[in-house]
Amino acid sequence: MALGKWIGGFLGFMAAGPLGALAGIVLGGLLDTMADAVNTPDTQGTFDGQSGYESQTYGNAYGNPYGQQRSYQGQRNSFLFSMLVLASYVIKADGRVMHSEMELVRNVLRQNFGDAARMQGDDILKKLFDEQKRVGASQFRQTVMQCCQQIARNMDYSQRLQLLNFLVLISQADGHVAPAEVQAMKECAQWMQMSVDEVDSMLGMGKDDLESAYQVLGVSPNATDDELKKAYRKLALEHHPDKVAALGDDIRKAAEKKFQEINAAKERIWKARGL
Repeated sequence: MALGKWIGGFLGFMAAGPLGALAGIVLGGLLDTMADAVNTPDTQGTFDGQSGYESQTYGNAYGNPYGQQRSYQGQRNSFLFSMLVLASYVIKADGRVMHSEMELVRNVLRQNFGDAARMQGDDILKKLFDEQKRVGASQFRQTVMQCCQQIARNMDYSQRLQLLNFLVLISQADGHVAPAEVQAMKECAQWMQMSVDEVDSMLGMGKDDLESAYQVLGVSPNATDDELKKAYRKLALEHHPDKVAALGDDIRKAAEKKFQEINAAKERIWKARGL
């Protein structure tokens, strides 16, 4: 699979703005023509003058499967490139790049786009590290902040949650989450207009102790039963796998696993309280 087929064919909202500019840098001249065509005040965050959602509406309204496919690919490509940008920031937050972290990113890419895309995504991630080194940590942090703001404008909350979940999984890949990595993820969450508590909640997933279960639900062990139920309902609604179905079955499956962990945490607390 050619690189242009993976990330150049349908750009989605990453065609313009800081994500588009960064893509142009790390991918060389591949995106220059496409980005210039859409990076205007009238088409910010669009491809061919249409947003992903407008493109999908067009496809539905006129029975045009091509329009639906273009929207679908644009959303997926934007999601995956956004993940690579934020992953490059989190991975380098503690000053080192671990093989286990890189391997987890490769696995995510392989599951979503196949082996060819895994290698291409690996190259993109390395170029992002090079760009961070070239401009310096402070300037790259500013760029990531701007990218997160663009993501917040173009992804719904559930999609941003799944993006954040991948960052947490990457940070956990080497068996130790450094404080600097936690701080970087919380910065990304804030810049994407999310609560930093989402990071703490995700870090508690997959554990089988009661304290972690409360952490997953984002409540204190002293919370009332009504507060617990309200917190669970909110999480269940935000993290429901159907909310990210447009990004593909593979990403939906990752969301399903996270949803199961939320339910497991809920069951531990309910059992301990006799609810």
